[in-house]
Amino acid sequence: MAAPLAPDLCVIGGGAGGLAVAAGAARLGARVVLVERGRMGGECLNSGCVPSKSLLATARLARLWRDAGEHGIAYAPPQIDFAAVADSVGRVVARLAPNDSAERFTRLGVTVVAAEARFLDRRTVAAGEALIRPRRFVVATGSSPFVPPIPGLAGVPFLTNENVFENRRLPRHLVVIGGGPVGVELAQAHRRLGAAVTLIDAGPILPREDAEMAGALAARLAGEGIALHASSPIAAVERDGDGIAVRLANGARIAGSHLLVAAGRRPDIAALDLAAAGIAADAGGIVVDRRLRTSNRRAFALGDVVAGGPQFTHAALYQAGIVIRNALFRLPARADYRALPRVIYSDPELAQVGLTAAEAEAAGRVRVSRWEFADNDRAQAERDTAGAVKIVARPGGRILGATILGAAAGELILPWALAVARRLKVAAMANMIAPYPTRGEAGKRAAGEFYAPALFSPRTRRLVRLIAKFG
Repeated sequence: MAAPLAPDLCVIGGGAGGLAVAAGAARLGARVVLVERGRMGGECLNSGCVPSKSLLATARLARLWRDAGEHGIAYAPPQIDFAAVADSVGRVVARLAPNDSAERFTRLGVTVVAAEARFLDRRTVAAGEALIRPRRFVVATGSSPFVPPIPGLAGVPFLTNENVFENRRLPRHLVVIGGGPVGVELAQAHRRLGAAVTLIDAGPILPREDAEMAGALAARLAGEGIALHASSPIAAVERDGDGIAVRLANGARIAGSHLLVAAGRRPDIAALDLAAAGIAADAGGIVVDRRLRTSNRRAFALGDVVAGGPQFTHAALYQAGIVIRNALFRLPARADYRALPRVIYSDPELAQVGLTAAEAEAAGRVRVSRWEFADNDRAQAERDTAGAVKIVARPGGRILGATILGAAAGELILPWALAVARRLKVAAMANMIAPYPTRGEAGKRAAGEFYAPALFSPRTRRLVRLIAKFG
């Protein structure tokens, strides 16, 4: 075996967070070794964010085609070539793959090792034929789909996000287990592309989100023909001819042609032998402090592998900056997720930053103001008026959170993320100048509604009449 590699950083995992650390550190002049056992780009590029949003975009085109009559345009019903849809999604991934490739990172000066990493001790990792003894480790091995222990599930074929995009035959009836973001997005995409869809969850649909807005989105899904079974525990899964059947605890039996399991994620840590490195972990992942340091002072962790951490690509990218500042510059940078936005990329989209109304009310006195997209001129012009902007603030005006349900909610949430991060008051948003006509005006109007009770009160009216008497 060759002499051990001795870089400044050894990054284990070539997903979004690991690649961000490797690229940033290399450009800053650090010597970096990147270890990846599978496909570069990780889950986000290959089986998560990129292919799912590509499929959703195609599904939205099918919906627009069907609804064009409201605009005075007549089309024949869309003809869905599901194999061609899969090819189109694959081409999107292929176009982005060079950005995450081993060749690109090699050009940046990173040493890429295509092997599985395993800790030998607190300072050493073995990866294939290589031994690596860096100054610092960064563990960014991500997560895999969690398969719940449902009786019979192991004996039937099922899809997860890791292989659903490889399917080239439109399901006759797709049964989805899991009412979180992945389940909701893929359920709606397949329904719009022509499949019958049933969505099942042991609890409520989108339980982390604002209950009112999640309920409105669920109603939209049901209106599109998705059969929803919320708060419906599953008793067993079984074969049904060439397909599958799901038996619910309430006695209902749902037969389908395909089964998609979207019941959450589990950290990929089994192969690492973290105990040998003195890195504390549990079933939820690697334990870190706010600086993303593990119990081994030489090791950091970020992304989905972090116990209790936010499992979003943009969270991992944010964490990469925290790690670089700590590992390379010894700066005590700390992660702060108070203003971390999240988005369900359904149609309409559901975006959240900061506290929901229920979370804020549980913590103390708050005020909620809102503006419906039905009262927004741009939404009316586009014939797409579903949803609203909902703001939560302290009585004194400091913004605690915002929820947006509507077209492009993921884009519209950004100024509210800034407002929460900078502890702005509602007045800052109410007084900004929004271009007309835009959906962004709905946010400004929601902010203005915060002041409406006081501004248009009888007291203000009396004051206006009093001032008028002076000419």
